[in-house]
Amino acid sequence: VIINVGGIKYKVPWTTLEDCPLTRLGKLKSCNNYDEIMNVCDDYDVSCNEFFFDRNPSAFRTIMTFLTAGKLRLLREMCALSFQEELVYWGIEEDHLEWCCKKRLRQKEEEAAEARLYEREMVFSETTQCAFQDNSRLSLCMRKLRDMVENPHSGIPGKIFACISISFVAITAVSLCISTMPDVREEEDRGECSRKCYDIFVLETVCVAWFSFEFLLRSIQAENKCAFLKTPLNIIDILAILPFYISLMVDMVSTKNSSKPSGGAGNKYLERVGLVLRFLRALRILYVMRLARHSLGLQTLGLTVRRCTREFGLLLLFLCVAMALFSPLVYLAESELGAKQEFTSVPTSYWWAVISMTTVGYGDMVPRSIPGQVVALSSILSGILLMAFPVTSIFHTFSRSYSELKEQQQRAASRQVR
Repeated sequence: VIINVGGIKYKVPWTTLEDCPLTRLGKLKSCNNYDEIMNVCDDYDVSCNEFFFDRNPSAFRTIMTFLTAGKLRLLREMCALSFQEELVYWGIEEDHLEWCCKKRLRQKEEEAAEARLYEREMVFSETTQCAFQDNSRLSLCMRKLRDMVENPHSGIPGKIFACISISFVAITAVSLCISTMPDVREEEDRGECSRKCYDIFVLETVCVAWFSFEFLLRSIQAENKCAFLKTPLNIIDILAILPFYISLMVDMVSTKNSSKPSGGAGNKYLERVGLVLRFLRALRILYVMRLARHSLGLQTLGLTVRRCTREFGLLLLFLCVAMALFSPLVYLAESELGAKQEFTSVPTSYWWAVISMTTVGYGDMVPRSIPGQVVALSSILSGILLMAFPVTSIFHTFSRSYSELKEQQQRAASRQVR
């Protein structure tokens, strides 16, 4: 049989096609008339017994290699998704692909699915922007508000809004650092409030007021309020803003209770209230996560963590297995042969194994004997090797995610210009 694919002719024995009866080429064997043949191929020359297919000749060359030699591989110069379409057309299952090519195909499918999801989100945002086609003042204000708070590349108002938001995040981080200074902490423990403490409180109040105003603007312009509240960045905003208001209410309640005479129960209550206040104030560090709205690097980091959950799981598994191996060894070496018994038990040796394998080495627990030092050297070398294995895959995923997000931002900017 003569098969012409994209102008390139192949002479194939019928016995080769009989081995794959479910493929498109195998169906040619069972065709009895011209109409059945035309349902399988694009054209047919009766005089030469030549079948014409208007498909990719490069992909068919690989398919012919599979039919004759049984090896099916992806072409480096061809898109993996296009090759998948060719496999569907010719009726060849993807399970025949080599494992490395199948992994590459699955990776491209995941990337395409994420790109389609991003495109749907962009189309949805554009449709919501065009929901009000009238020229009323309300619809015009909503469109401008949406562009300002959601798209910094929309114009000067969006850039100014993003710069102000980033500035307040930086101010909040600086004020959080200043509030942990020893003199400020001593004043808070004594129940006093100096000028510095008062200024820090006013500055924090202004920052929280801006963040609350920004969150209110984002919620006003959102078309679907439930979907807006389920967004991870909006959840972070809520977790960062609410502690300030909760701490104010708790402080007011504790002030009222402290004015009343009380005994030991009242002191315990005040201690618990103070612990709650310190915990809520520590949650202010979540303001830093707001930079992910405007930072491509932080968005890339989040996407990389989401894509590399399996690699991070492997890293944790390697660490746990090695920790369970070296902790009993160093405990046995030090408890039996060591001059000092710093390793009192195997659970306390777990901490030493973790900091040694991660090459941190605080020095709080150090093996003194020669067998213990040999175990320590083995754990350090093993930690370097085991932690290096998944890092390569994580790095490639990070670089690929950065390129994808950058291209998506460029397409969104060009779409906005059009």
